[in-house]
Amino acid sequence: MSNLQELYAARRMSAADAAAQVRDGDTIVVPTGVGEPPALLEALSARRHELNDVAVSQILPLRKFAYFDPATRANVRHDAYFFGGANRAGGQAGWVDFVPAYFSELPMLIERGLSPADVVMSMASPMDEHGYFALSLAPDYTMAAVRKARVVLLEVNPEVPFAYGDCHVHISQVAGLVESDAPLFEVGMPEIGEVQRAIGGFVADLIEDGSTLQIGYGGIPDAVVSQLQHKKDLGIHTEMIGDGILSLIEAGAVNNSRKGFMRGKTIATFALGSRRLYRHLHRNPALEMHPVELVNDPYVAARNDKLCAINATLQIDLIGQCGSESLGPSPYSGTGGQVDFIRAANRSKDGKGFIVLPSTAKNGSVSRIAPMLTPGTHVTTSKNDVNYVVTEYGVAQLRGKTAKQRAEALIAIAHPDFRAELRAAAQAIRLL
Repeated sequence: MSNLQELYAARRMSAADAAAQVRDGDTIVVPTGVGEPPALLEALSARRHELNDVAVSQILPLRKFAYFDPATRANVRHDAYFFGGANRAGGQAGWVDFVPAYFSELPMLIERGLSPADVVMSMASPMDEHGYFALSLAPDYTMAAVRKARVVLLEVNPEVPFAYGDCHVHISQVAGLVESDAPLFEVGMPEIGEVQRAIGGFVADLIEDGSTLQIGYGGIPDAVVSQLQHKKDLGIHTEMIGDGILSLIEAGAVNNSRKGFMRGKTIATFALGSRRLYRHLHRNPALEMHPVELVNDPYVAARNDKLCAINATLQIDLIGQCGSESLGPSPYSGTGGQVDFIRAANRSKDGKGFIVLPSTAKNGSVSRIAPMLTPGTHVTTSKNDVNYVVTEYGVAQLRGKTAKQRAEALIAIAHPDFRAELRAAAQAIRLL
């Protein structure tokens, strides 16, 4: 038996034994989305009653594990970097707390000790012949946590791809290995309605051949993607790679040939999609997974000319402030990487940052373009950063415009039923 195999055998254990390494007061860092290790988190949940003051920090949990329990919050609690379906209700009820931070800066907060990282729990690929595992589904902030943590626990699954990039952990860094063969979590393509398709069409028309894309998950981003199949020489530099981007690669629209940074490579920091997507990551020399401090760094991303960043918001006011992460004071998602990439697009030569949103909410009864943001709304992207705003009624380009010009442009793309009301409100606050 080789030394690496001996190390592997010595560190292989049950999920319960791995979770037993968690101490009172520890903060456990878990990767984004599909990178979360179900066997380890189920074992943590099972022993939560015997622990005290343990926190789990994560972006976008996908499964509601038993530790998501207000009754045992004093034992094991969830501190969100970002809200999703599994933790949103807890955040809105107040028993799940959150960390306001740009996605790109989470590794820095961990490295400086501003955001604790005592234990890492992550999905990982099988070990290669050199003793390395790939945290290919989400190296994000997890690689920084691996360097800082007292204990690194990996759930090794043969379905996890061994991707290239800065996403590898050596057996010598690992305190416990748990083997699993459960299918990876899959996320299907969202439904695309008429409104999403109209918004996607406006955005797609403004994306030129040779552009580099940052695009996320959702009906509007996928509506954009579906209308880019005929484009040429597109590149990808994005925080999330999903099936929509995979479809562009398979169609030949993406070849990364005109990128300014890591030409020839698709770059991402986490994957969220189907098994077909995860297989695409496996030992693919044209794709690399990197930590978020590289991928989302506005200076780095801006080295790609014609960077097009496409991000959604929940509400925007008439001078361009975007509330993308809360409904009034009630948390809904999180800061994420929206500002990172909007600023990157603004720095990029011929770059374009798009903020996209349907014109209305609540079955057409509320305008998402508002005179002022709802009181308590968390401002995500500032008025100084917003460039293009797109609804199903058109495009408003805001950068360089006066406050009055911005108000006129945004009212013009609001739902027609609300334009007169918005104009009267703008006059009342002396914007018009």
